[in-house]
Amino acid sequence: MKIGLFFGTFNPIHQGHLILAHHIQQYSSLDQVWFVVTPRSPFKKNEKLTDDYTRLNMVELAIGNYPNLFSSTIEFGLKQPNYTVTTLAILREKYPHHEFSLIMGEDNLGGLHKWRNSEFLVSEYDIWVYPRLHPGSKTPQVDMQRIFRVENAPVIEISSTFIRQAIAEKKNVRPLLPPEVFHFIDGSNLYQ
Repeated sequence: MKIGLFFGTFNPIHQGHLILAHHIQQYSSLDQVWFVVTPRSPFKKNEKLTDDYTRLNMVELAIGNYPNLFSSTIEFGLKQPNYTVTTLAILREKYPHHEFSLIMGEDNLGGLHKWRNSEFLVSEYDIWVYPRLHPGSKTPQVDMQRIFRVENAPVIEISSTFIRQAIAEKKNVRPLLPPEVFHFIDGSNLYQ
């Protein structure tokens, strides 16, 4: 089985995440997409995060009606900050019959060389890339042998940071969130 790993803090998961994951699963060779809920990104040391299990709960609420989208807590018990290469080694050991790929935004390709063991990642894993470049930016130059662009993927300009700020400012963010996630956040006073 081919699994695409969509890493993120998902603080909170929003419509953009869901639309992209669904599109990538439907328009690639991936059988499933797993949302890997990350306790902390090594590149975002000062980020204030909602509790891991609260973010996981929101992911599970969002993907409930999508049979090929799943959540993963594989990074919850790992020493933080964790690195993708470690997660992939654990997944390979735990699921030897699965073939794992990475999913990332096109803007992250330029920083891929900063990732721990990036050469190994690029040589051992397929990377599915969705468009996420800002006007005027250029596509990063990287070895494209195992990198695949998702055809006709929508460009989604929504960020979790913007959503958190909007909620704190008492703005209505209902259209930006899956309905189940909106109701969960609205009923729990998260991000206020």
